Amino acid sequence: MSVILGIDPGSRITGFGVIRMSGKRMEYIASGCVRVKEGLLADRLNQIFDCISQVVQEYKPDEAAIEQVFMAKNADSALKLGQARGAAIVAMTQHALVVAEYSARQIKQSVVGTGAADKSQVQHMVTSLLELSASPQADAADGLAVAICHGHSLQSTLSQIGVNKIVRGRLR
Repeated sequence: MSVILGIDPGSRITGFGVIRMSGKRMEYIASGCVRVKEGLLADRLNQIFDCISQVVQEYKPDEAAIEQVFMAKNADSALKLGQARGAAIVAMTQHALVVAEYSARQIKQSVVGTGAADKSQVQHMVTSLLELSASPQADAADGLAVAICHGHSLQSTLSQIGVNKIVRGRLR
């Protein structure tokens, strides 16, 4: 059984999702958004770092994953996104988490079945897979999708090596 933290980084809104994987079964734990206040970029990055650190301290994940940077509308946007991503990664690694990285296409493929899915399709499938009563906000759903993708990847790796599950850190 693993608790997985997924992060959808953004310079204005960073989505996060926390799930528990037990074999092939997924259970929703929490999700939300880090909405940074206007101000200097350094202050916004510090807010992301602090908030993700708090999430890690509260939910104590065993695994962490984050979406890779894609080429945004312009180079300035891509740089800011990369810096926000870096702040989130450092927050997780400061708590001894190894951080897996997945492309947007890999995440969508894992959750929806097509790498070309749009945000509403991701929201719908996250709601369905986790049996939620309502759709989470789009960025929170993206954070959950990252966690689900990582859970599927872990499950696939375990199956390939002939392990059914991990119980208290031991392969079975």
